[in-house]
Amino acid sequence: MAKILTLTLNPALDLTVQLSHLEPGQLNRSETMHTHAAGKGVNVAQVLADLGHQLTVSGFLGEDNLQAFEALFEARGFVDGFIRVPGETRSNIKLAEANGRITDINGPGPVVSGVAQQALLARLEQIAPGHDAVVVAGSLPQGVSAHWLKTLIVRLKQLGLKVALDTSGEALRVGLTAGPWLIKPNAQELADALGCETLSVAAQAQAASRLHAKGIEHVVISHGSEGVNWFSVGSAMHASSPKVRVASTVGAGDSLLAGMLHGLLSADMPEQTLRTATAIAAMAVTQIGFGIGDAAQLARLEQGVRVHPLTEQ
Repeated sequence: MAKILTLTLNPALDLTVQLSHLEPGQLNRSETMHTHAAGKGVNVAQVLADLGHQLTVSGFLGEDNLQAFEALFEARGFVDGFIRVPGETRSNIKLAEANGRITDINGPGPVVSGVAQQALLARLEQIAPGHDAVVVAGSLPQGVSAHWLKTLIVRLKQLGLKVALDTSGEALRVGLTAGPWLIKPNAQELADALGCETLSVAAQAQAASRLHAKGIEHVVISHGSEGVNWFSVGSAMHASSPKVRVASTVGAGDSLLAGMLHGLLSADMPEQTLRTATAIAAMAVTQIGFGIGDAAQLARLEQGVRVHPLTEQ
């Protein structure tokens, strides 16, 4: 299996509150509450670990609330390459209703100094070589610019790593100019980054063609319950998602990205790569938390995924 590095520049402690129905402005009583050490790159790492890969995790962590993260890294056997910074890692609150609707309240996170940013670049010089790929995922913390993110991606490429980028807004817009190997936006995130409409298959195909010309080999566009479009050089496919009961959509995109990396780095056939990745994402929405805990359930979900070539519409 592959050796993979994930970078989470703005991780979070996720507090997921399950309740039957949210009544804004009223007293609400929760049914259960779960706290997870999370952040997009950390979530991706957990799924990849369950798929058999060797993981190094890095980014920035607030030094005042490390326990949950350090416990997770130890339990999972992750190599810890995080830079500690003053303050607390942010907390994100997820209100999960019985009908599958999620209300997110995300914290800002600590301010990351220029000294800490240089420290991360120096640490990556030491730990990145020897990895097969790196995932750069999530939002940027306070103090970190999109230009610095571009510098980071370029340096990781120079170190010989395939870079998978999963972010949004200005970070995605600027990050695209660094030519990552793979991106995984949803249609709206891609439209915002490119400044053009990307809802139709034809528009997505045109956008993907322009991105391929910039060196981005894989453009994976998620459509939630409607499935996934994958544009690689010379190929375009759609996978429809199987019908599942939704517990929480948190982590579905991270699970999809992990599944795509697994297939690509394992040299699976393209159809199988997309089928498995889509099933892993579908499995993610049936649970609170991250990872693949039931291989039999995953196999059943794979049987419900339909993959076919994309034609422009």
